[in-house]
Amino acid sequence: MDLEHWLGRATHAIEQWADTFGPYEPHPSLHVDEDRFAAAFAEFTGRLRDNYPFFHPTYVGQMLKPPHPAAVVGYLTAMLINPNNHALDGGPATARMEREVVARLAAMFGYDTHLGHLTTSGTIANLEALFVARELHPGRGIAYSQDAHYTHGRMCRVLGVEGHPVPTDDRGRIDLGALEDLLRTGRVGTVVLTAGTTGLGAVDPIHDAVPLARRHGVRVHVDAAYGGFFTLLAGADGPAGLPVEPWRAISRCDSVVVDPHKHGLQPYGCGAVLFRDPGVGRFYLHDSPYTYFTSDELHLGEISLECSRAGASAAALWLTFQLLPPTPDGLGAVLAAGRRAALRWADLIDGSDALELYQRPELDIVSYFPTVEPASLSAVDAVSARVLTDGMTGPDPVFLSTLRADREAFTARHPKVAADADGARVLRSVLMKPEAEHHVEHLHARVEQLVRQR
Repeated sequence: MDLEHWLGRATHAIEQWADTFGPYEPHPSLHVDEDRFAAAFAEFTGRLRDNYPFFHPTYVGQMLKPPHPAAVVGYLTAMLINPNNHALDGGPATARMEREVVARLAAMFGYDTHLGHLTTSGTIANLEALFVARELHPGRGIAYSQDAHYTHGRMCRVLGVEGHPVPTDDRGRIDLGALEDLLRTGRVGTVVLTAGTTGLGAVDPIHDAVPLARRHGVRVHVDAAYGGFFTLLAGADGPAGLPVEPWRAISRCDSVVVDPHKHGLQPYGCGAVLFRDPGVGRFYLHDSPYTYFTSDELHLGEISLECSRAGASAAALWLTFQLLPPTPDGLGAVLAAGRRAALRWADLIDGSDALELYQRPELDIVSYFPTVEPASLSAVDAVSARVLTDGMTGPDPVFLSTLRADREAFTARHPKVAADADGARVLRSVLMKPEAEHHVEHLHARVEQLVRQR
């Protein structure tokens, strides 16, 4: 896509629409001299250079990448109008787009019925899901794995609900035995399962946890903020295919969260929360005598804890889905490239004398650590930290991240490493850009080189 061309078309299209309402004189208080703007813009763009190259295949650090050009065009075009999707009165066109994209997300997860909306983040989406959990089971707590996103513990405190971290197994997944012991106490009303932890990309055994929760009369919420779109690869042919069972089980869960601003190719912030039972909308009921007046239809603000939300986010996702829909052949092909890249890098690490896998990737996150002699947590930590820093500052830069593994988690996976510290940082690479598939060999060779430069 020629972004410059389509942004010009965007400006022209909105100007044509605006002209249908007749001419008016802009207020002089808004006038800005071109020379003044040029100076400010030069400083602005100069300051933006103080960023990591999220767009480049050598950036495999955090969960960051630019949005798709279609999302950029969709967002900026709608932003020229600046609709607010809280009410149909604030953005009728983009509110309808939001309903359409949410319906596509619900279909992706196999929901026959749903109530949902976009949010500004996965954090807010999870807050809404836990809010409904509290209302449905007052006085009962919420369970989540120790490796789940920290937002769950934080939001339990916000909501005044007891949070119950559950131990994980040696693959970073919720331990079902420990979960069952907790459920027997009767103190839990909702279990949070994670489809793609942000540390390792681990997927909880959702298909086994759902019947366990049901036996104890407990609801199930799935935090698929990071991994949700990988459901498009469930049962797919080839190396990128994923096991069907955990992903199909999401359709039997009570709610699910997914972040289109991660694998959905959207700009920040664009999360989404979906409930299988539309009846939970009763917990959002409120009165706003000056807001909902031009339509008797359900307004998005009537099923959301957030009030004002950018209609441009819905527009960007809608336009993207017209071109790259949430199907195996659409967005699924983008995710498959990242997953193939992760599996290829894991194979290269398996054959390396300088690196060792911390854990085999389930999605597109690769975790690994330097081979050191003598092998100890303190030595692994020191070399990992040096590789991270040297990689960003060298003449051939590579941008990684680290993950801190505590002593128990590390030694459960690698008992031969001496546990002489409380834990160690391991290296972590997020291969969420499909271009990574063509750069894996270079990335691997560069990291090996950094490890050997002692």
